[in-house]
Amino acid sequence: MKTLRLAPALLLMFGCTHTLAAEPEYVTIKLEIDIAKPAAEVWAKVGDYCDIGEWANLECVISAGDGGVGTVRSLAGGRVTEIMVAQTELSYGYTQPVVEGTPYNLYHGFMEARPVDAGASKMLYTLMLDASVYPDQATRESDLERRKTLFEGVLKNIKEIAEAP
Repeated sequence: MKTLRLAPALLLMFGCTHTLAAEPEYVTIKLEIDIAKPAAEVWAKVGDYCDIGEWANLECVISAGDGGVGTVRSLAGGRVTEIMVAQTELSYGYTQPVVEGTPYNLYHGFMEARPVDAGASKMLYTLMLDASVYPDQATRESDLERRKTLFEGVLKNIKEIAEAP
């Protein structure tokens, strides 16, 4: 038990002062949309790490990396930082780092163009976060619904861009 008593002191000593949830409540939001184009063609139009600037209508700047795993993007004038943590030929996953003074929610996103057949695909977008950081159930439900609605709009934009001639 001595280790458990030392943990808070070590966190403070090494500057890890963000709030951690004692009982995390991991939530997954899974979204998808059908696209009438082959997955490789879709990914070529919307799959670069800063293409989010176009389909989410956000300023995006690569602040570190070469577009592969470990690349850091800065969104919305630097208000959001995301680090690519996984990548395949037709997908990538990212996370948001700890921000001082903000409860850490372990936010991760994953985007994939999945082939359906030779001429069609699905774009899948999955978000995962720890909802235990919300102060109450109403705030939790409101924020999760806001995220779902936002990313449904993003998927519609991706579809429009991908299906454009």
